[in-house]
Amino acid sequence: MKIDLENKTNYQIDEARLISLADFSLTKLGIHPDSELGIRIVNEIEMEELHQKWMNLSGATDVMSFPMDEIKPDSASNGPGIIGDIVLCPEFAAKNGKQSTDLEIELLTVHGVLHLLGFDHEEIEDELVMFKMQEDFLNQWRALK
Repeated sequence: MKIDLENKTNYQIDEARLISLADFSLTKLGIHPDSELGIRIVNEIEMEELHQKWMNLSGATDVMSFPMDEIKPDSASNGPGIIGDIVLCPEFAAKNGKQSTDLEIELLTVHGVLHLLGFDHEEIEDELVMFKMQEDFLNQWRALK
């Protein structure tokens, strides 16, 4: 995969680790290896602006996904394409308080990848599938590290 990561914050991100995790997740989902993904790390001010502009919701959030070519998992018709962009906000993620910010950013990376490929958690059944997949990918990837 071609994965570009841009950190526009002072937060120290292990870029190679996040790229590895995104690549692992996309590979598990059967995405063509020549596809492209962007990951952007932003502060709360920029995230709030994006959240307002694209979702018409006030306040920042921890992750937003912007799909491009509507690529779906394990689709025989998937050729190389532009998957889209994930925007992560470590400042906001740190407030979740469930785990370290680095671990939360890893979880949000997988979460963002899944959203790019059409997964959501609006309905409880969909949430169970998506969150189980997140957990499985994270555990499998971490076991390799």
